[in-house]
Amino acid sequence: MKRPIGYFVHHQGRGHAERAAAIANALIEYRSVTLFSAKSEIFPELHPDIEIVKVPSLFEATGREAPGLASLGAPSTVHCAPLGWPSITTAMATLTGWFAKAKPALFVTDVSAELAQLARLCSIPSVAVLQHGDRSDPGHVAAYESAVGLLAPYAKTLEQDDRPDWMTDKTHYAGGVGIDLGNMPSQAEARRKLGLSEADDIVLVVSGGGGEGTPSTPLTLGARREPNSRWFTIGKVRSEWHETVPGNLEHLDWVDNPEDWIAAADRIVSSCGNTTVHQIAALAKPWVVVPEWRYFDEQLCKAVVLRREGLAAVASHWPSHQGAWADLWALAEENVRKTRKAELIDPEAASKAAVWLDDLASELWAGADTSSPSLEVVA
Repeated sequence: MKRPIGYFVHHQGRGHAERAAAIANALIEYRSVTLFSAKSEIFPELHPDIEIVKVPSLFEATGREAPGLASLGAPSTVHCAPLGWPSITTAMATLTGWFAKAKPALFVTDVSAELAQLARLCSIPSVAVLQHGDRSDPGHVAAYESAVGLLAPYAKTLEQDDRPDWMTDKTHYAGGVGIDLGNMPSQAEARRKLGLSEADDIVLVVSGGGGEGTPSTPLTLGARREPNSRWFTIGKVRSEWHETVPGNLEHLDWVDNPEDWIAAADRIVSSCGNTTVHQIAALAKPWVVVPEWRYFDEQLCKAVVLRREGLAAVASHWPSHQGAWADLWALAEENVRKTRKAELIDPEAASKAAVWLDDLASELWAGADTSSPSLEVVA
């Protein structure tokens, strides 16, 4: 019987869970899979044979920290390793207990530099999911060096220029993994479903789930510049007291069918989270990107790549006057004419990633002695 594969999934946003589910559903054909996460409800539909183990969050305190422990610094090789958190102790014990019992072939981390290093210290081969950003710090480098492979949920076309060869040489690129475009309707179909006129010029602003929300004030400037267009926002939006919202700007909050709104739009404004980028990149539409703050400049670095590839008009900050919107839309129209967005999405990304993981595990464990050492009790 093949050794199982464990898979840790960060519970912030939805992209981690979507790509993990897609890969796990494909991987279960080859060997058993156990998912570990602080939230089990974040996953889309999973194969019934996939096990989910809920572990305490590694990033949220469950009680008051002791001031003496909270004031202590951390070594440069970790990102979040506070002292005195019982929740972290329990999570680590759950994982190491599973390592000892299940004897996994691989442990995939999406994402945690600490858990990648934990797996290595427990003598378990790990695969780290790679994200954009400045990941040159000791914590990330230790995790990537410890890993037997890296899994990038984006096409090689979107790789950063600063990735060293030793990283790219062991990276499997899975462009758009977990992004389901099978239900993406045509623009006409989407507008019929949403009750929108085919004659309307529609601008959609997509706010992701990983931050504090898109500011509404800059959007009022863009919408007022175009009184004959209709502007809609989906996702979390934050307002300010001094903004004056025009009648052609409508905030829809969270919706269950973002793909319909993306398909219906003529033009799109968004941040550049991984899911958002791939959903929009599948369609050749004028696209303005405003990166949000993220740890390690994740979205800023991704925006640099999008600009380099001519895929979107990238703004360093939200437009503060109508003329700035005019300049961005002109650049966005130009980028549509030279876009190569079809290169970014591989419809077989999940199945290819599953084969890569299965093959990697088989190659690494070929010829291994599967016996376990017995516990020696000394009186």
